[in-house]
Amino acid sequence: MQQHQSALINLHLAVFLFGGTALFSKLIALPALDITVYRTAIAFIALTIILKMQNKHLKLDQRKDYFIVIGLGIIVGIHWVTYFAAMQMAGIATGIIAFFTYPVLTVLLEPLFSKTRLKLTDLLIATMVIFGIYLMMPNTDLGDQVTFGILTGVLSGAFFAMRNLLQKKYFSQYGGPHTMLYQTLTAAVVLSMFVDTPPTGLPLQDIYYLLLAGVVFTAIPHSLFASSLRYLSATTTGLISCLQPLYGIVLAYMLLSETTSMTTLIGGILVVSAAFYETWSITRNK
Repeated sequence: MQQHQSALINLHLAVFLFGGTALFSKLIALPALDITVYRTAIAFIALTIILKMQNKHLKLDQRKDYFIVIGLGIIVGIHWVTYFAAMQMAGIATGIIAFFTYPVLTVLLEPLFSKTRLKLTDLLIATMVIFGIYLMMPNTDLGDQVTFGILTGVLSGAFFAMRNLLQKKYFSQYGGPHTMLYQTLTAAVVLSMFVDTPPTGLPLQDIYYLLLAGVVFTAIPHSLFASSLRYLSATTTGLISCLQPLYGIVLAYMLLSETTSMTTLIGGILVVSAAFYETWSITRNK
């Protein structure tokens, strides 16, 4: 029970930091791919230092694990690029909402990985999340940039759900920092071939923002999130993570003066309510 309670606390802290991650799509004047490369490279260095300070081994247990983590790193790299691209094209509120189709995808896909049956409660919560996301969407025009940003956000959500489920099934024996160490390294190396702005061309302000994004908003929350997957189902973590849109929208309003409509706020309440219910349900049953 204590392990599950700690996992829930770590997950909620991670989700709060995830909500702030979206801000860097607007604060950093770089393409989404460049932001992802520098962010993951910095996160890799930070995680290496953390593990060294804890006197933990960096090597993986088996050779096959390296192939698994490379695959996970590529998937999470694509997720991050499409995530930031969605924010840049559709705005933070809309981009986060589009990305948050992933809890529904997780609910539908998890039985394929764990050989369990879908629960009626999960389906009802997923329906509630879908309706909340629908209300929060400020634009349904299929012919403009916002629409393309929404589709990109949905694609990002699909890759994120896939990464979580695969990691739960094939890589859950490793701790959070250890897991993200290799995923950030893989993402940085693979995507670095497509970078537009070299390190020498980065403005000083962007360097500061990238350091903040890589250490505080990547290394820490992704480690916490990955650790929670060891004790909570991917469905649970996905549904609890529905707090992220609310955090992102509030932070975007406070720091960037990005406004949202009343229907967006109503949808956010529905999404947060679903997340709180899932937290209560897991705590009660453990």
